[in-house]
Amino acid sequence: MDTFFCSDYSRQIGEEIIGSASNYQTYILVECPQPWISEAFKSKWVPDNLRVLVEEVQRSKLPIRFLLIANDESHKIETTTLLIYQKQQGLSNGYSKQEFKLPNIEQVAGVVRKWLSGDSPDYQVETSITRDILVCSHGSHDQCCARYGNPFYFYAKNTIADLNLDHVRMWKSTHFGGHRFAPTAIDFPEARYYGVLDQDSFRAILTRTGDIQFLNKVYRGWGILPSALQILEREIILQQGWDWFNHKVAGKILEQSLDNNTILAELTFENPAGSLYTYQAKLVKDPVKTQALKSSCHATQESVIVKYAVANLWLADRKVATYANNY
Repeated sequence: MDTFFCSDYSRQIGEEIIGSASNYQTYILVECPQPWISEAFKSKWVPDNLRVLVEEVQRSKLPIRFLLIANDESHKIETTTLLIYQKQQGLSNGYSKQEFKLPNIEQVAGVVRKWLSGDSPDYQVETSITRDILVCSHGSHDQCCARYGNPFYFYAKNTIADLNLDHVRMWKSTHFGGHRFAPTAIDFPEARYYGVLDQDSFRAILTRTGDIQFLNKVYRGWGILPSALQILEREIILQQGWDWFNHKVAGKILEQSLDNNTILAELTFENPAGSLYTYQAKLVKDPVKTQALKSSCHATQESVIVKYAVANLWLADRKVATYANNY
C-alpha cells in the first residue's frame, strides 16, 4: 500500500490554508536537542521537572503553547536558550520576547514557574536577534514535517545567510499544527503562520518585497487573531500591500449565526502615523472550499474543514491623526 502524505493530498485538492493559524496568549520555546518522539515532552533530553510543568499547564487549560526548538548547534553547546513570547494587549503587531540563556535544560522549569508567578527570573539576556522563525520538522509526529520541513530548514538557513540577515534566527520545532501544509513555519515576534513554503516565497517573506498576491497560497494567518478574522486580515493585506505589516491591529467577532454559516467581523488598525481605521466584513461559509479531508497522515477518518469567504468589506470608522497642536 502506498504511504499517505496528508500534505500531498491537501495540495492536490487545492485546500485553502488561510485561517489555520493557532491563537495562544503565550509561546514558551525550549531549546532541546533532537531526536524528539511523537509526544515531544517525553523525549529523552526533556527532564522530568519540565515534563511535569507542561502537563500541569495543559491540565489547567491556560492559553500557553510549549514547543521544543533546536538548531544545528543545539546538541553540542553548553547553554540552553529559552524564549518566552507573550501576546501584547490592545492594538498590537504581535508578541513581546523575553530571552534566557540557561546553564542547562534542567533549569528551564524553575525559570518558567518563576515567570508564570509574575517574578523576574535570572539569566535574562538582550540580543540583536529580532526575528525567530520556527519550521516544524517533527517527523515522529507527522511524516510530512520530516519530508518537507527538514529540507526546507536546510535551504532556509542558506537563504538567510545569502541575504546577510544577521538579526534572523532559524529553528527546527516540534509540532504546532497544520502539518498538512508542510513545510509550515511561524515568524516571531509577529506570530504569522505560513505553509506550503518554498525558498522563493520564504525570501519574499523575509525581505517583504515582490508581488504580495503569492500570500494567497502560503499565508495561514496571523496568530494574534481568531481564525475567521485571519481571513479578513489577508483580504486587507492583499489590498494594502507590504505596508500593512507596519500596522498595529486588534480584531473581534461581532456576531455569529447559530449554524456558524455567517460571521460579522471587525478589524481595527493603526498605521505608523497614528491614524485609526476600523473595517467590518461579513464572512460566509464557502461551500466550494469547505471540504472533508484527512487532517494528518495518521488520521483514520475525514473531518470537514469549514472555510469562509469575505462576502463584503467596508470601512466602518476612521480617525486621522492630527499634529496641528504639536508646534
